[in-house]
Amino acid sequence: MLKTFDLVLIGVMTATAAVTYTIKHRAELKVEEVHRLEAEIKLEKDTIDLLKADWALQSQPNRLERLVKAYNEELKLQPTESTALVHAKELPMLKSEVPVPDVTEAKVSAKGATEASAKSATVASAKGAPDTKGAQATAKAQPIPVPAPRGEAEDADQIETGSVEE
Repeated sequence: MLKTFDLVLIGVMTATAAVTYTIKHRAELKVEEVHRLEAEIKLEKDTIDLLKADWALQSQPNRLERLVKAYNEELKLQPTESTALVHAKELPMLKSEVPVPDVTEAKVSAKGATEASAKSATVASAKGAPDTKGAQATAKAQPIPVPAPRGEAEDADQIETGSVEE
């Protein structure tokens, strides 16, 4: 007959075999997942290479020149002059980049604005035309960011357009 110790050993061996099998099964699943991800990565790299080749074909100067000649009547394209390009530092700041005023400055500005609005209201009432909305608008006005000036003076009537170099 089997002793109790033998039964315990058979149970331990069965448990270790089950644990080993589950670990092996999980490892095989992970290997399959790794192979699937590698295949997806290879597909994405091939797609990127294909798109780069397509871009190289689409942006060939000879092809672009033919398109410009073919559609010149409709588009009326003109070459961009070097003076029409702006630098990144000449562009106005984004709204998120505008510095936030200090709380103490805001309180001082608010006091000065109320005094200024009171003075303008007194002057306006002396003239006979109350203008409290104009005083409030000037009190709420915030400074507008201005692009950095260029080295040489240019005509203010000309609008500069073009690409931005980073």
